[in-house]
Amino acid sequence: MANTFGTLFRLTTFGESHGAGVGAVIDGCPAGIVFDLELLRRDLSRRRPGQALTTQRNEPDEPEILSGLFEGRTTGAPIAVLVRNSDQRSRDYAHLADLYRPSHADFTYSKKYGVRDHRGGGRASARETLARVIGGAVARMLLHNQMPSVELRVAVTTLGGIVAQRDVAQMAPAQIYASPVRCDDPETAPAMTALLEELRAAGDSTGGIISVQADGLPAGLGEPIYDKLNARLAAAMISINGAMGFEMGAGFAVGNRRGSANNDPFVEAEGALRTGTNNSGGVQGGISNGMPLRFRVAFKPPSSIAIPQQHGSGAGEVVTHAIEGRHDPSIVVRAVPVVEAMTLMTLADLWLMGRAAVNAGLE
Repeated sequence: MANTFGTLFRLTTFGESHGAGVGAVIDGCPAGIVFDLELLRRDLSRRRPGQALTTQRNEPDEPEILSGLFEGRTTGAPIAVLVRNSDQRSRDYAHLADLYRPSHADFTYSKKYGVRDHRGGGRASARETLARVIGGAVARMLLHNQMPSVELRVAVTTLGGIVAQRDVAQMAPAQIYASPVRCDDPETAPAMTALLEELRAAGDSTGGIISVQADGLPAGLGEPIYDKLNARLAAAMISINGAMGFEMGAGFAVGNRRGSANNDPFVEAEGALRTGTNNSGGVQGGISNGMPLRFRVAFKPPSSIAIPQQHGSGAGEVVTHAIEGRHDPSIVVRAVPVVEAMTLMTLADLWLMGRAAVNAGLE
């Protein structure tokens, strides 16, 4: 099982949804970075269950720093962080011991490993993503030290067919996280909220799209050919539970355009070269070009719903069954800080790779 993300800035995650806890080991973070524990707590609280419109599993998600720090700074050694589970209700999953939920990882895990943890999905549970948020918080600390101009905006811009009228570039990060649906758009956020409440009452779920814009990213980040910035971002995003699609800049719309309409012409701005449009999403040839980094990630509806559906069984039978327990009516609300974390770790990793190449005289 592949549990490590990154090349130089590496995150290894461990733990299960209903085990003793979930944790992260971050390796490759340089020494001397000020470690902001309150920033880590804030980022974990943004993903924490038990909030409005999410699963009502109530976890404090308090991080325990086990190693890698001395007098408030990183030492260059692995940073190990543990978050203990305290509100598991494994009995809610007893009826799934021999059942495979539709569109879930139950069947494939069982076939691959011959054994599976049916309690909340084990490693396939979205609870694993809190370890990614830990890694993202450390990456944020590193980037703040090395590229303080970088500012991220990550928000839900589509939910169940409801599309935000305000572009993510016009949304304020503080207002995004103040919104229960993680969308800083007073015109559409109330409709998104009403939809999630309706779906929760009906025992159903919906998908959505998260949009990302990173401003202040310098030109030159990315390692062609196989470590392109856009390729690394795509891999990072699709690794998130429930992620089904990724598009950069203009995305799939480019398939219906002419080059004369899609090319990003150069313009001069404040003595520097920029582009008049940004259909490339801030990346050309796999390398950042200094324009805002823009991409979107599509998430499927959560598989665990209370409506009766056809499940498979270990005996090879089909059984009609309704899932019990505490589940999110949509993944996207709590996926926003996870998408942000994976973006931060990708940028931190590529920054370290670029620095290593310069130090080795390869660039």
